[in-house]
Amino acid sequence: MAIVSKDTAKKQVIDLTGPEGNAFFLLGTASNLCKQLDIDEESVLEEMKSGGYENLINTFDKHFGSIIDLER
Repeated sequence: MAIVSKDTAKKQVIDLTGPEGNAFFLLGTASNLCKQLDIDEESVLEEMKSGGYENLINTFDKHFGSIIDLER
């Protein structure tokens, strides 16, 4: 038997095919994360809204991919 420590560094996952995958949820999540991480919220949200849905999720991933995984 081995004793292993619990992995506390698991990433949050957002399922893009579910209700969390809509643009408003992603924009709200990005806004909250910007406030928590002291990132310029206005510029991130503006960049997310500057194109279509693919741009939105790519921008979200660019800024928050190290802490949140997006699944299709």
